Amino acid sequence: MTNTLKFYTNPMSRGQIARWALHEAGAGYEQVLLEYGGSMKDADFLAINPMGKVPAIMHGDKVVTEAAAICAYLAEVFPEAGLAPRAGEHADYYRWMFFAAGPVEAAVVNNNMQWIPSEEQQRMLGYGDYERVVNVLEELFSGRDFVCGDRFTAADIYVGSQIDWGLQFETMPKLDVFEAYANRLRDRAAYQKAKEIDAKLIADGQG
Repeated sequence: MTNTLKFYTNPMSRGQIARWALHEAGAGYEQVLLEYGGSMKDADFLAINPMGKVPAIMHGDKVVTEAAAICAYLAEVFPEAGLAPRAGEHADYYRWMFFAAGPVEAAVVNNNMQWIPSEEQQRMLGYGDYERVVNVLEELFSGRDFVCGDRFTAADIYVGSQIDWGLQFETMPKLDVFEAYANRLRDRAAYQKAKEIDAKLIADGQG
């Protein structure tokens, strides 16, 4: 299978997560920019992702959608990048990757939309309530530098993006442990390169 991928994105989307993952993995890619309400809903792209959402990657004839899945996939197919979990790291890697893709994503979006579940509704939700999710993340990063301990992995791309974006858009509280974690991620060369590309696309009116 070729090491060059096709990357479907919009710079003002979760595609920023996938681009960062591509750069961390050292993957070559062909960029395909899509527009909201336009090419993102065209039949050609709907054949790739019927949800009409970005990001998506095509690797050979295989398609991967969902930002968390893209992070995990790239870690596996580009093992030389060292993004996949090593012995003793798998439990934390998968636990917190899926925690961010499920409870964190849902809690942050619902809270930002000002939908506050009642106590009865909390029993039906995988995340319970927003404060509980924030407290769990705060406790996690109070005792470690990265998701799996002292080493950066693909889980940090996804979990870290949730916190990094949350701080920037004020959907997460500006806690010291969150700020410290986000700053460790922002220092990474791949993060900076990916953000530079998307920022230029947005500045050029391609968002």
